[in-house]
Amino acid sequence: MTDQVAQAGMSAIVTGGAKGIGLGIARSLAEAGYRLALWDIDGDALEAAAGELRTGGADVSVHRVNVTSTEDVQGAVAEFLAHTGRIDVLVNNAGIGGDKLVTKMALDFWQRVLETNLTSQFICCKAVLPVMVEQKFGRIVNLSSRAWLGNRGQASYSASKGGVVSFTRSLALEFARSGITANAIAPGIVETPLFGTLAPEVQQSLQRTVPMQRIGQAEDIANAVRFFASPASSYVTGQVLYVCGGRSLSSASV
Repeated sequence: MTDQVAQAGMSAIVTGGAKGIGLGIARSLAEAGYRLALWDIDGDALEAAAGELRTGGADVSVHRVNVTSTEDVQGAVAEFLAHTGRIDVLVNNAGIGGDKLVTKMALDFWQRVLETNLTSQFICCKAVLPVMVEQKFGRIVNLSSRAWLGNRGQASYSASKGGVVSFTRSLALEFARSGITANAIAPGIVETPLFGTLAPEVQQSLQRTVPMQRIGQAEDIANAVRFFASPASSYVTGQVLYVCGGRSLSSASV
């Protein structure tokens, strides 16, 4: 049975789904037949993404959501559940960067990165887990980063993404008997709108740090998400999959 047949009619939420990696994930899940909810704080980008996916025949709902707001998240979950009757997959992709040396980092900067990248995943998971427990089925895919291994100048970002790994492992243990899996993906350098703003020489320098000597694409991350969401991964939980062209094998400071 192909994953498209197996997953047609199932539903998935993708946070930060309006552009970049999130949109790549949404495209892949739409191709597999999921009914989608795209969450983002960028309303214009949401509408553009939804228009593209609907042109391809996808069933897409859009929700302007601040994922650090329990009220926003619970409201969006209730709205999507009323439309679909179930929530099968949650992809926690929303996040922000955080590049500052520790001695130059204000406490509010640290807290904002942790809240956006880690606390938001707790809020979103807590909102959907009762639905998944009742269904006796669920797939949670949390986006971490290769940077959780540690990077100079990225203490807040690395800490937040390391927290995602630990949170995911705990989720896997707590909900394994409920038919729910929880796994994390740790991307490396990926070609996104933000990456495109870097100077060409910086892009080339970063590419040289990747053993495969290429920059990752949103589709690379989407393929991993689609695996964790599919029946093929039904006996896999609590794992971290690096999608980084081998970069996790080199020094964490590279």
